[in-house]
Amino acid sequence: MFSVLLSVYKKEDAGWLAKALESILDQSVFPSEVVLVEDGPLTAELSEVISDYVLKIKNRGIRFQSVKLEKNEGLGIALQKGLEACSHPLVARMDGDDIACCDRFRIQLEYFSNHPEISALGGSIAEFIEEGEILRVKTMPLEPESLYRYGKLRNPLNHMTVMFKKEDILSVGGYKPLKGLEDYFLWSRLLAQGFRMANCSQILVHARLGRDFSARRGGFSYFSNYRLLRRYQFEMGYTNRSEYIKGLLASAFITLQPPWMRRFSYRILRNGNVKPAADDVPYGEHPGKRSD
Repeated sequence: MFSVLLSVYKKEDAGWLAKALESILDQSVFPSEVVLVEDGPLTAELSEVISDYVLKIKNRGIRFQSVKLEKNEGLGIALQKGLEACSHPLVARMDGDDIACCDRFRIQLEYFSNHPEISALGGSIAEFIEEGEILRVKTMPLEPESLYRYGKLRNPLNHMTVMFKKEDILSVGGYKPLKGLEDYFLWSRLLAQGFRMANCSQILVHARLGRDFSARRGGFSYFSNYRLLRRYQFEMGYTNRSEYIKGLLASAFITLQPPWMRRFSYRILRNGNVKPAADDVPYGEHPGKRSD
């Protein structure tokens, strides 16, 4: 018994949302519930997609909940509202522009069954810009001890792949507003309070990589949020003073660079856990095949 949690707002692409929802219906194991947060008023196209998929989801015997916010509150608040509405002890996150591989939920449920001590579980992602053309596969450290160390400097989980225990997430305060870093802030609190997380090695999600990805993750405003995060990590006792300073300097180095330099730096930093896509990387709903 598990819920799937998504949040959408007016700037989402309706066609991409349809493909994300379709990938839920193409799973080898269905969720018990889909909770979709409408973060403020949506476009007519998005509303039409949601209406269509409410019927499709319910026809598969899956409960559907829509949480509607009067105005756009941002991802942190939207996800917290959605999380509170989830009915089941396990919650799987999804983004409205990504595509879940068809065995994703089965893989994660089996992992939780074999590792009951884990509070949050992520996995690898296959990144793409144009559908059907996987650029690279982003892997993450697998074991809890490695993730504890890794999280001091870098986000330890691919957010769109995560399944977690609702009770544990709520016990550390759930999602909080910190634009662009809502998930990293949550994982830092989880690790600081002694909860364990892991990643499985399989590709769980095909993640849409925006062409302006590195540009959006820069500038003084983004650095200011990172500065808050590093301070929170230190105040929680997750990092010591030298780790705090190291993390702050690394964040400044990346976010305050000119966009062209930031793109280059991202490629260098990601080389440690990114590998080129193989010809047999499963695309979309059907492992072993590529979508046209």
